[in-house]
Amino acid sequence: MRIVVVGASSGTGRLVVEQGVARGHDMVAVSRRGTTVAGAVDVRGDATAPGVLSAALADGADAVVLAIGGARGTDRNRSTVTAAVLEALPSGWAGRVVVHSSLGAGDSKNYLPRAMQLFTSLVLRAALEDHTEQERLVRESGFAWTIVRPGGLTDKPASGHIAALEEPGPFAGVIARADVAAFILDCVEDAATTGRTFALGTPA
Repeated sequence: MRIVVVGASSGTGRLVVEQGVARGHDMVAVSRRGTTVAGAVDVRGDATAPGVLSAALADGADAVVLAIGGARGTDRNRSTVTAAVLEALPSGWAGRVVVHSSLGAGDSKNYLPRAMQLFTSLVLRAALEDHTEQERLVRESGFAWTIVRPGGLTDKPASGHIAALEEPGPFAGVIARADVAAFILDCVEDAATTGRTFALGTPA
């Protein structure tokens, strides 16, 4: 599959590119700073700038992964870039948009303990509002989509132990970025995840 990753310079996005290459996919990495992952196509530049997304999508895409982080000077970077990506996709595109969102966005605060709900509403409010708007844009785009909402992210090695919930239930809301990247690729490869939203953590 040809997979375009927006937000690929670091964190989960870069891991998606690295793991995608290892799985044999054709990976296109889009980022401001550039991504030097052997075997991947590097498209450097602001995804909202004319020509950057055109270059990334020039040879088509089976899926677009949005792994967009925050940016200085704005608290709406994720939704702004997402809107630009959706605008760049051709009408009738048959691929899928997979969103790396966050636990606490939208209705997923119900997955969190009460104390954590208060913490996220105070400390992460702007980021979660941005993720919520990003999710809304993707759901209303008319394209096929999957949304992944991991909890607290760590840089530990992948454990392979993932709790992916579609309804609130017992799980630990902390997970390694490497496991999130693997789950995102699993979703890309599995059409049955289309139109579904997953809260990610580790088994309780």
